Amino acid sequence: MNTSALILLVSVWSIVTFATGYFFYKVLTIPQKTESDSFSDNDKE
Repeated sequence: MNTSALILLVSVWSIVTFATGYFFYKVLTIPQKTESDSFSDNDKE
């Protein structure tokens, strides 16, 4: 494997690993919604 292919391989792995970790962190740290998910709670009676 030549040097340019190795540099490309390492850089792509780094970008993919960073993006996966970043979005995984974002999903785990989103605040929970305070509104209810039930349709019956939204009915006006």
